[in-house]
Amino acid sequence: MPQPVVPVDNPMSSPKVKLGKYLFYEQRLSITGKFSCASCHIQKLAFTDGQALAVGATGEKHPRNSMSLANIAYNPVLTWANPLMKKLENQALVPMFGEHPVEMGMAGREQQILTMLRHDPEYQQMFAQAFGSGKNAINLNNLTKALASFERTLISVNSPYDHYRFGGDVNAISSAAKRGEKLFNSENLECFHCHGGINFTDSVMHERLAFVEIAFHNTGLYNIDGKGAYPPDNTGVYEITSVASDMGRFKAPTLRNITLTAPYMHDGSIPTLAAVIDHYQVGGRTIHAGKFAGDGSKNPFKSQFISGFKLSAEEKEDLIAFLQSLTDETFINNPAFSNPHTQP
Repeated sequence: MPQPVVPVDNPMSSPKVKLGKYLFYEQRLSITGKFSCASCHIQKLAFTDGQALAVGATGEKHPRNSMSLANIAYNPVLTWANPLMKKLENQALVPMFGEHPVEMGMAGREQQILTMLRHDPEYQQMFAQAFGSGKNAINLNNLTKALASFERTLISVNSPYDHYRFGGDVNAISSAAKRGEKLFNSENLECFHCHGGINFTDSVMHERLAFVEIAFHNTGLYNIDGKGAYPPDNTGVYEITSVASDMGRFKAPTLRNITLTAPYMHDGSIPTLAAVIDHYQVGGRTIHAGKFAGDGSKNPFKSQFISGFKLSAEEKEDLIAFLQSLTDETFINNPAFSNPHTQP
C-alpha cells in the first residue's frame, strides 16, 4: 500500500496512537457516560454498527448509516456527503458536539470533558507522552489529533483477495471469486468505475497520487416527485451546495469487508448484498407505495454508470463470492484496534 497523507501539524507517533485508542473507546466522552466512538464503529463489524441508521447516546436516530472506518486514512473527504469535511481532526468534533442529530451529546460540555481527562492519572500520563508535559497539553485540539492518529492506523489490506491479487497466492480465493472479479471489472457491470483502486472506492488520497480523487454519485435509490427528489433529511451533497444536480449524490464507500457492514447504502435501506446487486441490475430502485414512492431508475440526476445489466443466477453468486473475498479477518481481530479498557 502507498503511504497515506498525514497532516504536517499532526505527525504520527506511537504515544499519540495509544492515547487515541483509549479516547476512541472512552464512554465518558458522552452525555450518558455509556457511549463512545466505538458504539457506532464496532471492530468485529469492520467498524460499523450493523444497524440501518446509527443511534446516538440519547437514543436519537441518525439519518444515515455508520460508515466503516477501514482505511479511512486514505479518504480525502469524510462522511457520506460533505465535500467540505476533509480532516479527521475536524470530523471528530461532529459526533462529540453536534446537535443535529445528537450523537455523543456533549455540546456545551467541553469543559466537562477536559476536567474529566485532567483529573484522570492515566490520561495525564498519556497526554504528556503524546504532547509533552505542559500544563495545557490536555485540550480539545490534542484530543482530536490523538483520535485521528488512531483512526489512521485502521488499515485493512490482508483479505484473501489481497493474498491472491498482490501476494501471488493463486489459491487464496475460489474459482467463483475469480470469475466474480472479472465481472466486477467488466464494462457490462461497471462496478469498478465507482469502486476501483486500492480501496475499492473512487474517492482516494495517498502519497503516490498527483492529485486527490473525490467523487459523489446518485445511484437511483429515490425519485420521490418524479423530478429527482430524495428524502428531505438525506439529500446528499445538495444539502451542502443547494445545486440541483447534487441531489442524491453520496460517496461510494470502500467495499473492503463489505460482507460485514450490512445493511447497505447511505440510509441502510438495502439489507443484503444480493439485494444491492438487484438494485444495480435494474438500474435503480422502484418504491411502489408510501411517502418515498417513485421510480429511481428514472431519476434525472442518476449516475451514467447506473444503467442496468443482465446477470445470470450463477454470475450473481460469483460476484458475491468475489465480494466475500474482501473480508480481512486479521483486521477485525487485531488487538491493536481493540478496546484497551477491557484488555488485561
